[in-house]
Amino acid sequence: MLRLDPLAWGYPTMAVCSAGCTLDLAMAKLVWTASGRGRYDWWIRVVFARWAGAALPLDSKHRRLGYISPKSYVYLLQKWGFQPTLPGPYVHVDKVVRQQFGFGFLKKVLGKTRTDSVLAKKEGPEGATTREPREVPTQDIQYDSIYLSEVYIGTPPQKLLLDFDTGSADTWVWSTELPSAIQKTAGHSVFDPKKSSTFKPQKNSTWKISYGDKSSASGVVGTDNVTMGGLTVKNQGVQLANRMSSEFVRTTGDGLLGLAWGHINTVTPRQVATPVANMIAQANISKSAELFTAYLGSWRDANDEDHGESFYTFGYIDEETVKKSGEEIYWTPIDNSQGFWMFDSPSATVNGRTVQQSGNTAIADTGTTLCSGL
Repeated sequence: MLRLDPLAWGYPTMAVCSAGCTLDLAMAKLVWTASGRGRYDWWIRVVFARWAGAALPLDSKHRRLGYISPKSYVYLLQKWGFQPTLPGPYVHVDKVVRQQFGFGFLKKVLGKTRTDSVLAKKEGPEGATTREPREVPTQDIQYDSIYLSEVYIGTPPQKLLLDFDTGSADTWVWSTELPSAIQKTAGHSVFDPKKSSTFKPQKNSTWKISYGDKSSASGVVGTDNVTMGGLTVKNQGVQLANRMSSEFVRTTGDGLLGLAWGHINTVTPRQVATPVANMIAQANISKSAELFTAYLGSWRDANDEDHGESFYTFGYIDEETVKKSGEEIYWTPIDNSQGFWMFDSPSATVNGRTVQQSGNTAIADTGTTLCSGL
């Protein structure tokens, strides 16, 4: 669980741990809590697993047979945009579970967003999908590589699925500013500012961001109402993409929502505040509620009591989740000078082997699947 300070924020890169350590956050279950200025509580339970040594990823129950599961197959169809030679029975759909509210005095201003990705069977001549109990729910998109949350922008609200990213401070979306051919890419929602009565363009404001995997996006800027988890942030800076690298065209999701420290937001000539900074400024909440948490489950945890579900909360800690984990929240000082949720990480332990490196630091980054050494 991470706690928020409204004064500063983050830049895209890969999450890091001690040198020599290579972990996969796809295998991890995390909870952050941001609390107090410059303080950070961190709780993490990592579940390690081996990858199948094949060109295509295999689901665990099929690895011995060398069989590519329908889930992996459907993902590849979606990622690379090609069509199957023969029609198949499955499609990959995103499902955002009912949003829930916090407890006690926080109910009016705080919320929780839960996300799922499901593999559903096609039904009917039009290939319509069903979300009946026979679906196979997961909390990841292709082995926890990305977590998407439902966000509404504009009036009337337009729904988009965004990647909540603690490693960057830009909130940008697919928009009608993009070339028409890209807008037609299957599996994406495109924000149209002309259909929102509350959208206001910011003249002469532009942005350009590059991420640790060399992907990039750029465009123009405006303000509008942004709703997530039942809470609406008014006049939020919304960055409209008019160019993006092929990585974003191929993958799922309609943009990113930055949860890092705002002083590394890339909008020029004047930076815009992050949604959480505006949330803190606009909402009538106590200092103790100036926080957000991230709980990233996994399809590997399907047999757990929570079925591996994922969610973010804004303004409160889900104490029930912490209790069920059997763990406690640990606090550590945060260095936000570079815009990241950065903390000391002098050692890392994998399979009982510990690597020590004095002076090493790490950052918490929900926008990447890796924890890699530098």
